[in-house]
Amino acid sequence: MTREPRAARLRSLLEGQLSQTLLWAPICLGVGIYIFFALRFEPGFGVAWICLGCALLGFWAAIRFRLTRFPSLLCALVLVGFLSALFRTHDVSHTVLGWRYYGTVEGTVAFVDRSRSEKPRLTLIDPVMPPISAARTPARIRVSLFGSDTVPEIGTRIRIEASFSPPSGPVEPQGYDFRRRAWFQELGAVGYARKDWTQLAPTKRDQFALHLAHVRRAISAHIRGHMSDRAGGFAAALLVGDRAFVDQTALENLRRSNMAHLLAISGLHMGLLTGFVFALMRVVLVFLPHYGVRWSSKKIAAVGAILAGFTYLILSGSAVATERAFIMVTMMFGAILLDRPALTLRAVAMAAVIILLFWPENLLEPGFQMSFAATIALVVVFRWIKDMPTLGDISHHRFLRNGFALVLSSAIAGFATAPFAAYHFNQIAHYGILANTLSLPLMGAIIMPFAIIAALLHPVGLDWLGFWVMEHGINWILKVAEWVAGFENAISLVPQAPPVALPIIVISCLLTVLLRGWGRCAVVPGVLVAIWMWSLAERPNLLVTDNGRMVGVQMVEGRALNRKRGNGFAAGNWSENDGMPFDQEKQAALFGGNPDAFVHVLGGAEIYYVWDAKLEQGDLDRLCARFDVVISPKSEIWADGTCTFWNKYKLRRDGALAFIDKGGMQIKTARQSSGARLWTDYKVRKAFNRSE
Repeated sequence: MTREPRAARLRSLLEGQLSQTLLWAPICLGVGIYIFFALRFEPGFGVAWICLGCALLGFWAAIRFRLTRFPSLLCALVLVGFLSALFRTHDVSHTVLGWRYYGTVEGTVAFVDRSRSEKPRLTLIDPVMPPISAARTPARIRVSLFGSDTVPEIGTRIRIEASFSPPSGPVEPQGYDFRRRAWFQELGAVGYARKDWTQLAPTKRDQFALHLAHVRRAISAHIRGHMSDRAGGFAAALLVGDRAFVDQTALENLRRSNMAHLLAISGLHMGLLTGFVFALMRVVLVFLPHYGVRWSSKKIAAVGAILAGFTYLILSGSAVATERAFIMVTMMFGAILLDRPALTLRAVAMAAVIILLFWPENLLEPGFQMSFAATIALVVVFRWIKDMPTLGDISHHRFLRNGFALVLSSAIAGFATAPFAAYHFNQIAHYGILANTLSLPLMGAIIMPFAIIAALLHPVGLDWLGFWVMEHGINWILKVAEWVAGFENAISLVPQAPPVALPIIVISCLLTVLLRGWGRCAVVPGVLVAIWMWSLAERPNLLVTDNGRMVGVQMVEGRALNRKRGNGFAAGNWSENDGMPFDQEKQAALFGGNPDAFVHVLGGAEIYYVWDAKLEQGDLDRLCARFDVVISPKSEIWADGTCTFWNKYKLRRDGALAFIDKGGMQIKTARQSSGARLWTDYKVRKAFNRSE
């Protein structure tokens, strides 16, 4: 073959992909955002100017040179994604508490929910934390109430004695970093209180956000007042995003049956609600004499569906997943207004572009990933089925068509989201397709439609009829979840994957969708490589929490813990990442010897752990001379010697520790994996002129 035909084929390939630039745009933006968050240092404004200049140069090259138009656009979009993440990170900058604090705090209640321990949890705004100056006080803090079951109303100014600390880092190196999420939530401190709160001033709702939160709380109470506790908590979470009253047993059953997504207000709920409003308005407009013929009922119904979706967005609390779902349905009904196909890959891509440009941190959230994975898979597969002539006979039978579509959509969504569930939650639900097939029809046919009917009947006092029907549908879903969760081996636990495994799967699947010919086989090597890397991933032999109190030693039976109580969140995460069930007392029973002082040999090195605050300088020096590593979490002095040493202050700086045997001992710290970013390091925030 000569060079000219090859060049011609290359030119044809690039020009063919140029028509799919919109589909490539979210991928390129995502790559740039991923690079930004993967950095272990905070890029300065000089880097931002360089990236901006290179992006403009890329767009200019795309306009000027025909042959390099497509690759220039791709490179420019990657830089735009990087810049959007950088700008967003600095745009939400706020003060983070710099040390542990115990004392009296005053603040206005802005939000109420429940913690993992089922205790009421308050989000306070405009707090006062004497003697901390106003400049170094966070603007938003969160406190769990362990000493009071009464909850103040939203908008109430309260005083409470509580213990606060900065948002916690990962429980192990390369683990989930809550500090990043708290940074984008503008949350500067978290804590707990064991004493009751005191009201300082009458409840005020002079701010729109406070008034809206109160309205949502009132609607939640009204819904729960017309249903049983289990069904009412489910309905409140479904309709107004209030998950404070969800029964924890029911929630665990939903997770084991792969139906926990029903509680997260996302594309499913927004699609069902707006779809019902769209259909209802079309029926009503068609039956209106004279006007039903003159007006475009389809477009009017589309506008009404968008308004209904916006109302649902506001009343549900405008969570990120709900915002994402609203953008997607707006794109869908906007296409109807423009006489274009309602649900296509281009509409999905446009929604992803909008989200990634304005809220780039969503790229790392499981909800974003699973939502778009399921949507893309459904669009691709149903487009493929539509073009298959062999399925034409089924399309003429409405009942068979709907049943086939329901089962197939459940299977597709389950397969598409399985890698994300395994990566983020370390589990795979084996009977999720069965549970969703038995439950999703009730969501679309009973629960969401009758929620709208209840809202329409509320002015005349008959909303209880809608709630009564809803309760029966919710009870069916909860019973299905309980039944499926009770199956033997309902879920499989999987160990933590390497950080690059999921990106490889995602990129290979997206290339399969976008490319033609042999390029569509990209998913096979990509998935095989990711599975191979996943299977070779090694878990740390020894883990230590950031406060040094809990130590976990990997054994054949599981991870042995040196404490029966305390640090349960960290220990539970360790077990999940190990792919093992969590039972702290049983795992503590595996630990032999003294939990406060022991020696562990790893890779030919000796690690000594001691939980004793009374060690003197000479004691630490002798330990450091004898052992390779000494961990003394309560010591405030430093050992003098050649050993690797951690005391109270160094643990606070480095965070959780991981020790791995790879022919020799390797040590990793949470600080190394997280890097020095705005959400992790006070010095970095200070360098960027943050008010701390």
